[in-house]
Amino acid sequence: MSTLGIHTGEAAIPGLEIPFVREVAELTRAMWRFGWDERNGGNVSCILDEDTVATYIDIHQVQRTIKLAFPVHELAGTYFIVTGSGKYFKNVISDPEANLGILRVTADGEQIELLWGLQGGAVPTSELPSHFMSHIERLKVDPQHRAVIHNHATHVVAMSFVHDLHEKKFTKTLWEMCTECIVVFPEGVGIIPWMVPGSDNIGRATADKMKHHRAVLWPHHGIFGTGSTLDEAFGLIETIEKAAQIYMLIAGKDIRQRITDRELAELARAFGATPCEGILSV
Repeated sequence: MSTLGIHTGEAAIPGLEIPFVREVAELTRAMWRFGWDERNGGNVSCILDEDTVATYIDIHQVQRTIKLAFPVHELAGTYFIVTGSGKYFKNVISDPEANLGILRVTADGEQIELLWGLQGGAVPTSELPSHFMSHIERLKVDPQHRAVIHNHATHVVAMSFVHDLHEKKFTKTLWEMCTECIVVFPEGVGIIPWMVPGSDNIGRATADKMKHHRAVLWPHHGIFGTGSTLDEAFGLIETIEKAAQIYMLIAGKDIRQRITDRELAELARAFGATPCEGILSV
């Protein structure tokens, strides 16, 4: 078994020799094992550099073209690796070409060109509009932004049923659960109302929150996390999920002590983080 967690037999599977394909395959397997992506739940997209893509595939060979529901002029010419619609995360590691796709947004921003993967007529995730909208907004805030991950992190979803869905209250509770939280997501967690998934509306609402947050909660459904790398986006969700798990373990119990506002402020100063305004009382 390699240090990356892939068995030697798996290394011969077409696509796993491509580093960024292998990274997504390992990431999706990890999320499935955590129970965050049941059945075909969850989706991933990551911006790729043209030179990196060209090292492994022929970028001049377009497999097919897919019309977008709305233009994304801001992403014209951008390369992505994405998960497919209706695909099970547990299967990505064994058949990346059937479950993942490498895409390029056309120069006019109105179509995507499939360069690799999504075999058998498969199409990109139904949440692609939400991903594209979030990529656009995050790039405005952080030019180093690259990754969007959506999954159904169990305890975050559970917490959305029992906790006030006020963003600042929700964020403060998470900060109080783990010492590292205020350092990992000092800007807090954005929250949108419950909405039908896969629609332009939920994409726009999520993207609007992405102007100020790297993570957005979809109540009773899941979470969107972003970052400059897949590891960073995954780590953000992982940290929020751990805090939510602790909250669900202690909810309704007699809490004897907690991290105070003063201590949270000290943490932020020590690590150079700037907490979202209006949450701490110091």
